Amino acid sequence: MLKRGLVFLCSILFIFAATLTPMIAKADATPGDVIVTLGADLSEQQKQDILKEMNVDPNSTDIIEVTNAEEHKYLDDYLPKAQIGTRAISSSKITIGKEGTGLSASTNHINFVTNDMYINALATAGVKDAQVYVTAPFDVSGTAGLTGLIKAYELSTGDVIPEANKQVANQEMVTTANLAKENGMGKEKAAQLMTAIKDKMAESNPKTDDDIKKVINDAAEQTGVKLSDQDVQRLLDLLKKMQDLDINWKQVGDQMQSVKDKFSDVLQSDEAKGFFHKLVGFIKSLFHAIASLFN
Repeated sequence: MLKRGLVFLCSILFIFAATLTPMIAKADATPGDVIVTLGADLSEQQKQDILKEMNVDPNSTDIIEVTNAEEHKYLDDYLPKAQIGTRAISSSKITIGKEGTGLSASTNHINFVTNDMYINALATAGVKDAQVYVTAPFDVSGTAGLTGLIKAYELSTGDVIPEANKQVANQEMVTTANLAKENGMGKEKAAQLMTAIKDKMAESNPKTDDDIKKVINDAAEQTGVKLSDQDVQRLLDLLKKMQDLDINWKQVGDQMQSVKDKFSDVLQSDEAKGFFHKLVGFIKSLFHAIASLFN
């Protein structure tokens, strides 16, 4: 009976500890905490070089590895296997920020995914209040960087991000990057488009496919890009998946404030250019009218 009692007590303690683990991890995560992910296929010298680049001490910083299998797990549905490759190279650093500071991103040797694309995708996944950095020892697409960032965030905070959210975040990142490349709108405009779409999703809470298409087309008009029917359908499929996840669009918007501020500056700049262009045109037409009177 004593042995059975001890076994039962140990079982209860184990279950209790398991349920507390995420809470303890989250409680321990404070602003300034850093965790680094390294591509599992980097050489030892490359790992040392990246840690030096990140300015982190390997003896006092949590470091985890991201494998090529993990990269394929989240990207195989959206990218050709050849583009993902057979080696895990991309590495990342995530620093926990103060509550309400939102997301910010910077990169090095990343040539396919931009800072704003990372911020958009991370916000969709549910990552909050962090500064992220993605790098590699040579130029890479950066598509695998999101996997490392989400993994690092989960381990830092104890927050478990659902697999469906991770999949949609990766799909969004690849969709945005492909739009930039295939449509010819450019990386900055593609990120602006996705930001505008999310803002309008939060404002209008569309119910039907036609409602979502209107959101997409209104955002395209706002950002000054032209979308094909195929582009609209691709974005519609993505947004319907997001709706199925019951995403908190306000929270997403708050985390993307740095992107929205930049977007707002661009719009204001474009509006100013348009105003002065119209003003110059008006003055020219006025002078022509006066000259015709004298003639």
